[in-house]
Amino acid sequence: MARILLVEDDFSARAALGLALSRLGHRVGGVADGESALAEISVRRPELALLDVMLPGLDGIEVCRRIRNSDSLPVILLTALGDDLDVVTGLEAGADDYVVKPVEPRVLDARIRSVLRRVTSARPDVTAYGDLVVDRAALRVLRDGVDLRLTPTELRLLLELTRMPGKALTRRQLLAEVWEITHAGDSRLVDACVQRVRAKISAEYIETVRGFGYRFVAP
Repeated sequence: MARILLVEDDFSARAALGLALSRLGHRVGGVADGESALAEISVRRPELALLDVMLPGLDGIEVCRRIRNSDSLPVILLTALGDDLDVVTGLEAGADDYVVKPVEPRVLDARIRSVLRRVTSARPDVTAYGDLVVDRAALRVLRDGVDLRLTPTELRLLLELTRMPGKALTRRQLLAEVWEITHAGDSRLVDACVQRVRAKISAEYIETVRGFGYRFVAP
């Protein structure tokens, strides 16, 4: 699920919506104003920002404009007004979507997922699997925004497994693709590397297929 920054000045509304989204699997951080939101984004970049339009000081639309000046962070605006002018202004400021409050949490969850799918499909070299992000173009792997320091072999193994998530690959296939060993090689190379990668990205992502090999699974 996504790491979300919820920007809402009403404490009760922020707490209730944050709790509901957390129960749906998201990791939610909350701030009460636009300046705090911009500071939080610069320090701990979330995967998506939920911005209330009516904020003290910088309103949500201005915050969105400032984000767009330097960042492609997905933004959904929350408005209690339901005014077409607010919607148009927000979208022109660069918002990816808008939701009229009050909103049922599962509806908002669906909108969040839709926005994140569009972002991912627009960047085919960058794929998110829960809190794990694989950037094939930059040859980087991040979890919760932290750059994981994989060795070249570990990185090649993970790239091969994520090329077709859900498909089981034999140890021999992995030896051929990752180590370029086409003859009968030592499968312990694969097993040991898998264990190292699991330790770095979390064991839940790589499933053992008994007597066969491994497959990558998105949680």
